[in-house]
Amino acid sequence: MINRYLPEVSKKHFFRWRKCFLIYKLCIDQHRKAPRTSVFMEDLRVKVKQEQYQVTLKTLMARYATTDLHGCLRTFRHAVENKLRLGPTDELYVLGDYVNKGPDSRGVLDYLMQLQAAGFQVYCLRGNHDQELLDAAHGRNSITWASADDRALTLQSFGVTEAAHIPTHYLRWLNALPYQLDIPGFTLVHAGFDFHLPPQQMRQDWNTMLNIKQFVFDASRLQGRRLLYGHVPTPTAEVQRRVEARQGVIGLDTGCVYRHNPELSHLAVLNLDTFQLQLIPNQEEPYPIAHR
Repeated sequence: MINRYLPEVSKKHFFRWRKCFLIYKLCIDQHRKAPRTSVFMEDLRVKVKQEQYQVTLKTLMARYATTDLHGCLRTFRHAVENKLRLGPTDELYVLGDYVNKGPDSRGVLDYLMQLQAAGFQVYCLRGNHDQELLDAAHGRNSITWASADDRALTLQSFGVTEAAHIPTHYLRWLNALPYQLDIPGFTLVHAGFDFHLPPQQMRQDWNTMLNIKQFVFDASRLQGRRLLYGHVPTPTAEVQRRVEARQGVIGLDTGCVYRHNPELSHLAVLNLDTFQLQLIPNQEEPYPIAHR
C-alpha cells in the first residue's frame, strides 16, 4: 500500500553528475598533454567546482510551495510524481487544508505521511479545515465543521460515520502541524496575519493565521521575507499576475477542489527560487461539489 503512493527518484541527477565527471576526465586528458603548471591545476579545480555547484543548485535541490489540497489526492500525486518529479533533496511546503470538500481526505493524509516517512522533505502547515476536523473529532461541536455534504464526503473517505471515530494517528499528525514557518526568503502561513497587532502578538494569533480573508501587508514585519499563503480561492490569472510581478505577498490557493469553476479548478505549485508557477488541472474522478 505504501509503495503505490511513492514517486520514483528522477534519473536526471545521475546524468548531471555524469556530465560533471566527463568534464573532469576531459580536463585530465588535456592536462596530460600540457605542462604541469599550478595555473592549469587551478583552472581544473575551478571548472569542476563550478560545474558541481551548478549541478547541486539546479538539479539536486528545488523548493516548492502549494496549498489547499482539500482531498484532491489524484491531482496532488500527479503534481508530485509527474510534474515536479520530487526528489529526496527537494523541499515541498504545503500550506494547509488537506481535508474536506474533495473526494479523498484520508488519501491525502496517507500520501503526505508516507512521503515524510520515506525521507522526502515535505513540510506541512495547519489550515482551518484541518483544525475544524480536529475540533469535531474532539467533541467541540459548538464549532461549525463544514457543510453536511462536505462532512459526509470526508467521513466516508475515513470509513466512519462520526468524526470521533477517525483513527487517532491522523488526529495526532494534524495536531502536530505548525501554524507558520519562516524559511530563507519567505514566511509561510495558511491564511495570513493581522499586521495591526504588535509583532509578537501577530505571530501568536492562531485564529487569524487560520481564518483571516483580508489583511494589509506590512513588509517590515517579516524582515524582508515574502509572504506566501493559501485559504482564499483566487483565479489562476490573478495568481499568475502576482507571481510574474514577484509581489511581496502571494496567495497560492487557485481553488483546485472547485472542479466546476474554470477560473479555479487548478493546483498551483510555485518554485520558490525560479518563481516558475505550475498550474495543474483537477485530475479527480467526478465528485459532488457546488459551483463557487
